[in-house]
Amino acid sequence: MWQHWCVGAETTDSTIGHETHPSPLVEHQDKAGKRRPTSDSRRTITTASLDEQQAVIALYEARRLKDAQVVAQRLTIHHPDDAFGWKVLGITQLECGQIQDSLSAFERSLALDPADAACLNSLGNALKMLGRLDEALDHYQHALAISPTFVEAHNNLGSTLQSLGRFDEALACLEQAVALNADFAEAWHNMANVLCDLGRHEDALDGFRRAIRLKPHLSGVEYGMGIALHALGHLDEALASFMRASQREPDSVDVLNHLGNLLRELGRHDEAIAYYRQALALAPEDALLHNNLGSVLRTLGHLDEALAHHLQALNINPQFAEAFNDTGLAMQDLGRLDEAETHYRQALVLNPDLAEAHGNLGNLWQEFGRFEEALACYLRVIAIKPHSPDAYNSMGLALMALGRLEEARACFEKALAIKPDHVYARIDLGNVLQHQGRLDDALACLDQALSLKPDQAVGWNNRGNVFRDLGRLDEALSSFNQAQHVKPNEAATLINRGNVLASLGRLDDALVDYASALAIDPNAAMALTNWLFALNYHPDKSAEDIFATYQDYDRRFGEPHRASWQAHANDRDPVRRLRIGYVSPDFRSHSSRHFLEPLLAHHDKSQVEVTAYAELSREDAVTVRYRRYIDHWVSTRGLSDADLAARIRADGIDILIDVAGHTANNRLGIFARRPAPVSVSWMGYGYTTGLSAIDYFLCDPVMVPEGSEHLFSEQPWRIDVPSLVYRPAEGMGEVGPLPALGRGYLAFGTLTRSVRINHRTIRVWSAILQQVPGSRLVVNSKDFTTTAMQQMLAERFAAHGIGPERLEIGCHSPPWDVLRGIDIGLDCFPHNSGTTLIESLYMGVPFVTLAERPSVGRIGSLMLAGAGHPEWIADSEDDYIAKAVALASDMERLATIRASLRDELERGPWRDEAGFARRVERAYREMWRRWCGIAPGPDGAFAPFGTF
Repeated sequence: MWQHWCVGAETTDSTIGHETHPSPLVEHQDKAGKRRPTSDSRRTITTASLDEQQAVIALYEARRLKDAQVVAQRLTIHHPDDAFGWKVLGITQLECGQIQDSLSAFERSLALDPADAACLNSLGNALKMLGRLDEALDHYQHALAISPTFVEAHNNLGSTLQSLGRFDEALACLEQAVALNADFAEAWHNMANVLCDLGRHEDALDGFRRAIRLKPHLSGVEYGMGIALHALGHLDEALASFMRASQREPDSVDVLNHLGNLLRELGRHDEAIAYYRQALALAPEDALLHNNLGSVLRTLGHLDEALAHHLQALNINPQFAEAFNDTGLAMQDLGRLDEAETHYRQALVLNPDLAEAHGNLGNLWQEFGRFEEALACYLRVIAIKPHSPDAYNSMGLALMALGRLEEARACFEKALAIKPDHVYARIDLGNVLQHQGRLDDALACLDQALSLKPDQAVGWNNRGNVFRDLGRLDEALSSFNQAQHVKPNEAATLINRGNVLASLGRLDDALVDYASALAIDPNAAMALTNWLFALNYHPDKSAEDIFATYQDYDRRFGEPHRASWQAHANDRDPVRRLRIGYVSPDFRSHSSRHFLEPLLAHHDKSQVEVTAYAELSREDAVTVRYRRYIDHWVSTRGLSDADLAARIRADGIDILIDVAGHTANNRLGIFARRPAPVSVSWMGYGYTTGLSAIDYFLCDPVMVPEGSEHLFSEQPWRIDVPSLVYRPAEGMGEVGPLPALGRGYLAFGTLTRSVRINHRTIRVWSAILQQVPGSRLVVNSKDFTTTAMQQMLAERFAAHGIGPERLEIGCHSPPWDVLRGIDIGLDCFPHNSGTTLIESLYMGVPFVTLAERPSVGRIGSLMLAGAGHPEWIADSEDDYIAKAVALASDMERLATIRASLRDELERGPWRDEAGFARRVERAYREMWRRWCGIAPGPDGAFAPFGTF
């Protein structure tokens, strides 16, 4: 976004512009053959005869400059006190490139004739060629003081003022020149150049066209037109102008450079490279060309060659700030981030106002996770370039990373106000709208972006994410496929597509995508974390096979941090008040609130001091409630793992609890760094994290039975059943009567996500429907919003003889209204459902579950055991079918169960919020005592003193 690309100067004239050299004949005919007196009355001064003057002028106008110079030298010998000969000698020397010699000749001529405006003009030209612009300016002004209508002097004065950056004064001079001579092509050309400098490109085009009409082959005009057309965005016309300029001046390095620049912008990178190489063949020591070639090579991914050219540019010109910036970009792409920072900083030493370097340094800070520092860089860019859409867009990205979504949205909208067709800003605006839950607006925004630039893989990828959030999984898959088509082998796309494939029940295809993403980017922890998440749902994998992949996660992303673990200095007093830290991205309206909020609300603050480390992109009313329970609230959005781990250590946390596992926006990276003496995994994920750095997995004997310890990287720490507590949602209403009694058929039901429904569950559920005549199955989930998803699931049941008339598939909310129409719940396996199971019980709906793989396959068992109904827990698929059919055969019993279940929950451990908090606090205290070395752990062993 901030990739600077150097271009040549945007003037088409030579070093001195289109200077004009009036004919010596015109200026001196009236002086031929006359004598002039001098201060020495004894000398007689002769001047060149008319024939001599006409002879040298004829040679000059025939462009026989060397011959003219010989004759002029002869004149100065024969007539040393005649200004004419010296002036002609100076003009011929100037045009033959003998600039220094010409100065002496012009000065000798002016000493003899100080009022010769033409000679003053020519001396000004020579001085300008030598870079002595202020002196040149004085001589042009002197010439005009003598001859105010001297058109050529007006032109040359304007060209010099342009070179000095005094564009308004330059324009006034050149306007005067064309007013005096409307057919003066060179003046029109130079005026057009100045108009380009002033940003008046439409007016400049008029000037270039006027110059071409007057002098069709005037050097540099097509080149200037190309620059103006390029600035106006008329890229094809600009290219045509540059091509014509190249045909007329095939060895013009500036033309070749601009051709390369424009072709690069058009995406024709190979052609751009060819022109840069052609220019370098003519000017191998041109730092600008090396830098531009390096930039296009970097765009094509030829990073080593690109870096070599950037470094060559710096070798040629060590003061080239833009080359330091571009070298930094190449270093950054090569992963040499510290060197990239050094080069950006050096660019800013050389040019503190180089906006691109500030922007790129900001991008680097974003890559480091240092978003506040990135913001400072982008603000500096805006101070330099107040109307830079890229700066506002980049600032929006940093604000978004910090969770400041409203400010981010304002930045993206500002970028679009400046540049409505800024595709990236529109894509990023769609992204922030998605995070704000404005999914329809996000989709519209992304569709607009893709209509502008259909080859943007990130746009298709984000569009897929929005469709996923809308529950339109088939459309999400189509978008991810398009992203993969536009940009194959992009890890982020493969991960997101894998997630949708998993939700569609295509788990093996999902695993292939995750593996491919990890092969592309071995450091993509997100690829492996999603792989693990999907494995939990696989109907045919063994628990041991799944755990082996979790161990691979530890090898890749956990164990490398072990060498940097540091001993903790926490006070080992076993009875003091403990500092407890909870790390979660879900301190908001999320299903986990039903289990986490009651614990936090009932912590004994005399025993524990609670800090929340909140990875939130947006807060809501539930967040406000959470804040009331917390002693210290730390927003972790935008903090790198290393910085957050350092913060936790500095906070003196004694026990750190992860309540996210491998779910979205987790911060497992900080746990790998072991910032607290004791760490615990609980609740949010339902299974091991795989990290050996985490000490304990808080659970109960039902969820993690004896003998399953080998399936956990943490040590299971069991408390009494249940190892959760439940706070119902507001507005669930009263339990209604058994629906089957009023409508004449029994309804089984599940409110699960599609990923949990597999060939095993469909086979078992179909068998139940076949054994309970007239019964129906309700499947209610956001994943089944679309007709395509509903039909896909119906077809899978049809393969087992279940017709669509026995299925009610869709999405209705809130879930408890759906539960009012369900008689018996059917849990999924091998990964059980979660919150909807306890909600079912609270609404009087019993369910049947299969005790499967610990621990995600025993969530249903945990729910039922805690509710006092272990009789609904099956130990095999056949037993599952039998229990469901048995429940369905006794309507009177079902009605009794429905009427009593909520009361049973209210009187049992599921609703004992304070009692649960005491049980958890006792567990924390025992964990702490074990770290202090005075109490055994659940395995009966003591922690050795000095344990990390």
